[in-house]
Amino acid sequence: MMTRAQPLNPTLAKWNELDAPSAIETILPCNGSQAWASKLTALRPFRAVADLTSTADLVWRALSASDWQQAFDSHPRIGEHHAKAATTASLALSSAEQSAVQLTAETQAALAATNRAYEEKFNRIFIVCATGKSAAEMLAILQHRLTNDPSTELLEAAEQQRQITQLRLRKWLAEPDP
Repeated sequence: MMTRAQPLNPTLAKWNELDAPSAIETILPCNGSQAWASKLTALRPFRAVADLTSTADLVWRALSASDWQQAFDSHPRIGEHHAKAATTASLALSSAEQSAVQLTAETQAALAATNRAYEEKFNRIFIVCATGKSAAEMLAILQHRLTNDPSTELLEAAEQQRQITQLRLRKWLAEPDP
């Protein structure tokens, strides 16, 4: 029995048709790394969402630590609304991801102090996939990750960024056409 091919996701179809600079600009907020966006764009067209999301992971894992850092720099600290290097769209995504987090003054102070300790130790902001996590959970994760050595923590931060990217890609692909 033959199965019918699923229609191409309309957002993905439009993205496949964009010129390279526009495609890079469009997908960049999902990750923050120019190298990731450029390499993913160069691999178009994608015929299915699963092809895009699995390729996005492969491209991400093959990038250098400096490319990962560029993505990390596109995020604000947990509980803050600005980042070292971010697009307006990327900041809007970060804000939405953190919006469910209710911060008490005590938790906000603890996060700020622990974020400073993390930045002093690892020379970058703390990256965590915040979706579905409370402020107390994120603080506990941050405190635990402070015990990592630098190479272990780099890999953990990269994995958290990968998870964030996957969530953002799926959200982008699920949005109706403008």
